[in-house]
Amino acid sequence: MPDLDFYAHFATRGDVLGGGIGTQPTGWETKLGTDYLDDRSQGLMRRDYGLVELSFQENDGAWPCFGISVQVHRLGSCDATAVPAPLRNAYGHFAPRAKFDELSAAITRLGCSVEPDNDATTTDIHRYRVPESGARIFVVADPDPYGYGEMDPDEPAGPEKGDIWAVVLSPDWWLAKN
Repeated sequence: MPDLDFYAHFATRGDVLGGGIGTQPTGWETKLGTDYLDDRSQGLMRRDYGLVELSFQENDGAWPCFGISVQVHRLGSCDATAVPAPLRNAYGHFAPRAKFDELSAAITRLGCSVEPDNDATTTDIHRYRVPESGARIFVVADPDPYGYGEMDPDEPAGPEKGDIWAVVLSPDWWLAKN
């Protein structure tokens, strides 16, 4: 699955089409295009490309990227435009959901490991870590944590147990290494 290749690459290498931590906003435009939404507030900026979300912090007039997240859950409720065109061109079709077991196996094939990194304050999401890259993988553990049990027939099917919610490159890991 080409989309799984993208998720595994990001989880093990920490880059999106060659852009990574430290890349300036204009560098991301070169990598992912200009179809995004910026949200700025007090020296911080969040750039939302749909599937990919970036965090920047102003530093002496520069805006280096300090956090990258791949919001896989957004594909279940959005059309294909949630995936930036350069990613679609590089990886092809992105499925509306991806399973953690498949991603974990792909990461292992790339020579990295996946270990539990759970937060005891939540039971609806399990967290895993790729120690070699610092990436964290958030996985749906309970798709109905509040017990509503209702489906809206006009809405697409929600997340299922074992679906990847997001893959995030942890800023604290990167800052500790640099």
